[in-house]
Parts: sequence; structure tokens; C-alpha cells
Amino acid sequence: MVATTMGAERAGTRWFYVGMAAVFVVIAFGGFIPTYWSKIAAGTFGGAPILHIHGLIFFTWTLFYLAQTSLVAMGRTYDHRSWGLAGIALATAMCFTVVLAAINSIKVAEAIGMGEQARQFSIVSLSGVVVFAVLFGAAIANNTRADVHKRLMLLSTVPLMEAASARVFMVLLAPPGAVGPPPVQATIPPSIFVDLLIVVAMVYDWRTRGRPHPVYVWGGGVVVLSQIGAIALAGTPGWMAVATWVESLTG
Repeated sequence: MVATTMGAERAGTRWFYVGMAAVFVVIAFGGFIPTYWSKIAAGTFGGAPILHIHGLIFFTWTLFYLAQTSLVAMGRTYDHRSWGLAGIALATAMCFTVVLAAINSIKVAEAIGMGEQARQFSIVSLSGVVVFAVLFGAAIANNTRADVHKRLMLLSTVPLMEAASARVFMVLLAPPGAVGPPPVQATIPPSIFVDLLIVVAMVYDWRTRGRPHPVYVWGGGVVVLSQIGAIALAGTPGWMAVATWVESLTG
């Protein structure tokens, strides 16, 4: 009886991660409806090709993460591991497209005289992808420790949700006629929103294992500190030098 109960709890935990992955898909696709999907449908989206490539790869990631968590929940662990290299390749491509998309945003803003604001705001996406890379790399390094691996994978995906949720806040809160990149402080509401996803995971741990897993404690701390650091450092000479260097990578 005890073994049966423990097995049911483990199965329930696996499906919890599928549920979180499904939430990520909804946020990623739904958040971009007003600024991307609706404009694509109307034929009015005028962004550079890199934005389509960047979006395609990131949307694919959320679907890939959903598929991977579903394989584990269905007991198909071998298939989950077999697709691991594809996940590494996809994550690598994501990191490159973030940099290229940030450079594109800076150059577009430069054309309307808002290059400095764009360089400041670029810290949001560039620091976010560093956090993703660190957490994802740690997850791969711990792929034989399921309890650590699955939590790191969840945490690595949380910062990716900020861009999608920010689009909703932008539509609701941005002043009429606003153009160019917003101030970095505008990331506070979407940051709080995505941080609640970590809180949900910690509460689930609390209910199922009596306490949050240490990965959520230090990993969640990394996510929150990166958000605070982005706001604090965005306008500093050090960051502006980094942003200028990143912009120069494409000539």
C-alpha cells in the first residue's frame, strides 16, 4: 500500500511538470497575440527576418519542453533522453538569436534617435539569456539526477516567459502613441508575474515533499537577482560599454 501511494505521488509529480509546460506554451503564444500573431494575420508586421526566426525557435522550445515533460510523465524516459541532444541544439540556437534580435532592436531604435534607450533595455534580454544558459547548462550537467534536472529545466524556462508577458502589460499600461524601447523599470510587473511561476512550483514541492527543493531556493534566487540587477545596471557606463560591444558584433 505504501509503495502504491508513493508511486502515485511520483506520477502526480511528473504530470505537474507537464501542466507547468502547458502553462508556458499558453503564455508564450498568448502573450504575443497583440504584438505579433495579430499583426502577422493582418499582414502589418514589419519586423526584420531575424525576429521571425527568433520567435520560431522560442515557440518551438516551449512545445519541445511540453513534449519532453510528457514523455517522462508517460514513462518513456529513454525517448526523453534520446531527444536530449536536439534540446541542446535548440537551446544553443536560442542564445544566438537573442543576441541577434537585441542587436536588431538597437539598430532600429538608433534610426529613430533612441539608441541609448535601446542599449539600456538590451540588458533585459541579454541577461535573461545568460540566466537561461546557466540554468540549462546546470540541468544538462545533472541529467542523471532527476529531481535536480527537472527543476532546473523548469527554472531555465521561467525567464523566457518574461518577454511574452511583458507584451500584455505593454498593451495594457503603455501610454498612447509610445514608440521605441520602454524604460527598464517597465519590466517590474512582468518579472513579478513570471516569478509567481516559481512560487507555484515551490508551493507544490512544499505540499508533496514537505519543503521546497534547494534548487528552487538558489535557482529562484538567481532569477530574481538577475531581474533586480538588470534594473540597477541598465544605465551604468559598464553596461552601456557591453551593449555597444554587442551591437558592434554585426558591424
